Amino acid sequence: MNNAPAIIRSLIVYAVVVPLAITVGYMLTNPMDYSTLGLFGIVGLVLVSPLLLRMHYPLLLFSWFCVIKVFFLMTGPNLWLVMVVLSLGISVLERTLNSQMHFIRVPQITWPLIALIAVVIVTAEATGGFGLRALGSAVYGGKKYVYLLIGIMSYFALTSRRIPPEKIGLYVALFFLGPITGIVGDFFSIAPSWLHPVFYVFPPALNSAEAFELGKTRMGGVGGAAIAMILWMLSKYGVRGILLSGKLWRPFLFTVFFVLVFLGGYRSGLFIVVVAFVFMFFLEGLHRTRLLPAFVLAGILGAALLVSFANKLPYTFQRTLAFLPLNLSQEALSSAEDSTNWRFDMWKALLPQIPPHLLLGTGYAIAPEEFNEMMGTDTAMATAAGQFDPGQNSLALSSDFHNGMLSIVLCFGIWGVLAFIWFAFAGLRVMYLNMKYGDPALYHVNSLLFILFLDEVASYLSCVAGLSLAVDIGYFTGYLGFSIALNNGVCQPAPQPVQADKAFLRPRGVLPDARPRPAFPR
Repeated sequence: MNNAPAIIRSLIVYAVVVPLAITVGYMLTNPMDYSTLGLFGIVGLVLVSPLLLRMHYPLLLFSWFCVIKVFFLMTGPNLWLVMVVLSLGISVLERTLNSQMHFIRVPQITWPLIALIAVVIVTAEATGGFGLRALGSAVYGGKKYVYLLIGIMSYFALTSRRIPPEKIGLYVALFFLGPITGIVGDFFSIAPSWLHPVFYVFPPALNSAEAFELGKTRMGGVGGAAIAMILWMLSKYGVRGILLSGKLWRPFLFTVFFVLVFLGGYRSGLFIVVVAFVFMFFLEGLHRTRLLPAFVLAGILGAALLVSFANKLPYTFQRTLAFLPLNLSQEALSSAEDSTNWRFDMWKALLPQIPPHLLLGTGYAIAPEEFNEMMGTDTAMATAAGQFDPGQNSLALSSDFHNGMLSIVLCFGIWGVLAFIWFAFAGLRVMYLNMKYGDPALYHVNSLLFILFLDEVASYLSCVAGLSLAVDIGYFTGYLGFSIALNNGVCQPAPQPVQADKAFLRPRGVLPDARPRPAFPR
């Protein structure tokens, strides 16, 4: 007997699959065209949709700091941006279908984020709109608006659910260990040609065109992975668990990762590791133990060795230590000083532009004339001749000031500064409460998240660090949203039991008339 429903299902499958196969086969004649890549991306998204529906949240956590590009989309966005959109969309859909599912509500964070979104939208509408040149707009700069708004919305993607207690260890590892993916890009220059398609997904390092030489070539991916491993160990074991557990492999691995940080050649990477370690050392009360004099002695011996052998260290080590008054090679000092000087020159040139843009910032929009002038040969020649205004270089005109607070006040005026400060201090209070009153089993990770968030806020308020708000907003919302998801909101002190007033306690056998009477008539 014929099975009519099965035949109908087969016909439907063939009606979908056959035209799709023909279309894909035709488009394979030009596989690197954006329309072809976009179709492949849509087909792949449909195929992995069951996996996304089930695992979108852990994938979101893993993508937060990972170095993976979605190369088949225009502009090649980072996987983190795509996962924020997908995960938030799935969470909203789940909330629509299931009324028992709720986002974690923290009004003291929601309101400043809404205020920041309002400032961004008003500024964009008043300064050229949200134009995306890649989509045919007449202006440039819309990509930064997309990054900034998705970065703000990522907070809501993270706080869409509580992290299950039985999966906390896994989710913490996924959140912190994403930068390990950056190691692949460091080896582009020595990879065989048949492996080059891999670097569409794992982008090459900035210095990939140089000849690879261990200790000479800056391996930012390896340095970032080492930082990630150190932060993960601190979140899992704390300083006490690493040094005093009796398990020798923990301090050994911690030391190895600390040395690998120097291969990146970034002073900021060393600063993050040292700040996190020192703060957790004091938060755990280890300064009251014998470890404090031991570390002081080790620091004195280390300083003596650095003074004696600093110029014998590899180039990347010397560049990382260039902020210290040591006898370093001229090449390392020049590289670090040039990086610092051009930042200060750009900031000095941009300071006079702050007063005119206090009420209405410049936004991110760039007119085609400004873009052509920025990228023109005349600008390049003027730069080479040393006659170029630092405030008019390509990074300044594209709002990449390498100065967090300057990127806010110039682009969004005083209103953006007020909204950001509101958000920053509200976030600090929330994370401090989670650290102080949270589950003792989460003390290490809560402490580390508070330290990292505090470091980001301090770098912005000091006006000497940070890249731009569009780039760094993911760090703020990531640390804060992850803390709230771990603790299911904001932790509060446990309520104290109410104790009855001893003056009104009546022992057995005492007549009711023995109670104190009021001194005034009824």
